[in-house]
Formats: sequence, structure tokens, C-alpha cells
Amino acid sequence: MDSVRSPEWPVAPLGGVAGNSAAGRYAVPGTAPISGRSGPPPPPYQPPSGAGASPPVGKPAAPPIPVKILVAGGFGVGKTTTVGAISEIAPLTTEAEMTSAGIGVDDPGVRSTKTTTTVAMDFGCVTIDRSLKLYLFGTPGQARFGFMWDDLARGALGALVVVDSARLDDCFPAIDFFERAGLPFVVGVNAFDGRLALELGEIRWALAIGDHVPLVQFDARDRLSVRDALLVVLDRALERATRERQA
Repeated sequence: MDSVRSPEWPVAPLGGVAGNSAAGRYAVPGTAPISGRSGPPPPPYQPPSGAGASPPVGKPAAPPIPVKILVAGGFGVGKTTTVGAISEIAPLTTEAEMTSAGIGVDDPGVRSTKTTTTVAMDFGCVTIDRSLKLYLFGTPGQARFGFMWDDLARGALGALVVVDSARLDDCFPAIDFFERAGLPFVVGVNAFDGRLALELGEIRWALAIGDHVPLVQFDARDRLSVRDALLVVLDRALERATRERQA
């Protein structure tokens, strides 16, 4: 799946050629970039006499199929970081500064240096290949925003539940929500500082999730690691859709 597009193309100057365009990537050194025809277009191709009819013009490529995926979990587990690490566009975030009024209400944990919190949702997207594009919706982690989850989950095909292995209690509401909704989900354990507080087997036992629920370790800061976790979610959703079609 190395065809995932990089979000790091440089922004084109005003009136210039985009860095990821054909003209920008394949321009011949010493020549000016192509900015458009200066004269009338060339006449259409005419096959030689007796060569038979020209082949049919191919149809334009179909747009990629949109797939909605939720990124959910407790407060401060790395949902916003997950969306931002993989999104090929500048992610939409609704971050607000945490104030003293949130002391005792919003607890990101002793290891966290978090100073902002999501008050609505996060949004990003990534193209998997020419036929598939993921739209990522990050849910707010605080209980007071739980009323938004039903709306965010509408139309979703799967979910990635992000977990902090040192604060497993915070992920129970998300797991309960998707189990009740019947939405396929994957539990992704975010490796803060590159390590886990518990082994994956211990985490599965503590969360009381069945073997049918994938449990993966990933790093929310690493783009390829996030990609691999999302592909597991996609596989789970496709498996569910195939099973329902055959039933």
C-alpha cells in the first residue's frame, strides 16, 4: 500500500506550477514550464485510409469510493495526533486551550503535556489508491460531548478506538458505544514514548474484548504506523460487508 499520497508537497506560488503536477515533476531543465497553448489546438488524429475505425475513446477514471472511519477514544489518548499524522490535507481541528476550570474534569494523565482539547471533532482524509479514499472523523474524548457521537458515527463503516495502556478505564465508553452500535472497530494501543505499560494480551484481558476484535499497537505520531492501523480497520469493515452480503 505504498501508493498512499504524501501530504508534504510544497505549496505552489501564485501563478506557478504545483509541485506535484506533471509539469512540476517532469519539466526539462533549461526550459520554461508549460503554462498553456499559445495557438489553436492541433487537429484531431485521423487514421490512415484503410486502417479501419479508430478505437473508442476511453471513459474517464471513476472517482475513488469514499469511506468514513471514526477515530475514537478517551481524553488525551492521541486522536487528534492520529488524524493529523496521516491526513493528506491540513486537518480540521477544533482545539481549545485548557483552563483552570477543567481541573478535575479533564485529566490527560500525569505523562501528558497536553494544553489543548478537542471541543467538537477532528477531520482529515487520505487516499489509499485510485479506487478508495478514507475520510477520518475524530471524536471528542470528554463525556460532556458524548451526545455528538451518534451523529459522527452515522454512515461510518468502521472505527479505530485509540487506547492509552496506562489509562485503560478511559476507553471503556468508546468500546461500549461501538459494541452497542454494531459498528466494526479495532483497538489501537498508542505507544507513548515507544513503549506500552502492559502487554497486548493483558490489555485484551483487561478490556474484555473477544478474539474477533483486532488489537494492534501503533504510534499516533508516525504516518506509516497510523496507516497500518487504519488498514486493519478497513479490512475489518470489508470482512463485515462481505459476510452480510453472503448471508
